[in-house]
Amino acid sequence: MAANEDQEMELEALRSIYEGDVCFRELSPVSFQYRIGESGDPKAFLIEVSWPETYPQTAPVISMDAFFNNTISSAIKQSILDKLMVEVEANLGTAMTYTLFEYAKDNKEVFMENQPVNTVTSVSNSISIGTPEVPPSKKKEKKEQLSKTQKRKLADKTDNKGELPRGWNWVDVIKSKVKSDSKCLSYTRHEYLHPALVSCVRLNMLHSCPLLLCLSVLACGSYRCCI
Repeated sequence: MAANEDQEMELEALRSIYEGDVCFRELSPVSFQYRIGESGDPKAFLIEVSWPETYPQTAPVISMDAFFNNTISSAIKQSILDKLMVEVEANLGTAMTYTLFEYAKDNKEVFMENQPVNTVTSVSNSISIGTPEVPPSKKKEKKEQLSKTQKRKLADKTDNKGELPRGWNWVDVIKSKVKSDSKCLSYTRHEYLHPALVSCVRLNMLHSCPLLLCLSVLACGSYRCCI
């Protein structure tokens, strides 16, 4: 309960004036807090005013020990308290809590002008956590390595310009098809082949002689591979 009638009247006035004000907080009927400055303001501070039993004939107790003020230097806190006490002396004997809060609001910039601003620089955009993504490297296609013998044979087949004649690898291609054939080989249209090639077909010699097989293909497509 308020200690006297003056305190009761001032309490009612404070509740009416600061109704809905988020900066004001009534800790008890004789103790009040007011935040000077907006939330998030690095120079905001909080004042606490408590009434002793003989207030307002005696001075109220003013404190800046709230955790909200933990970033403010002791020198700045003491400077603010000293300036508020000057107002207390000027208003002694009258209701002054509202006067003290409004005085602090009006002089906030002056009170905090020497207070360094603690800023935290966000580095979330400049530092990447985790393993950076590395674009997958393109696999180099392995070129078929030729043996010394194959290189020598290839050199023998080139002309004086260093170019390979057209159809130089036909025999190898056909030979490969013969080796990979696992089902059947059939030869048709024998009547269009040279008699010697027909004999080779009959004797099944084309399997072991790719050159003859190549000639038979050129001779009107007489070779057919059944896969």
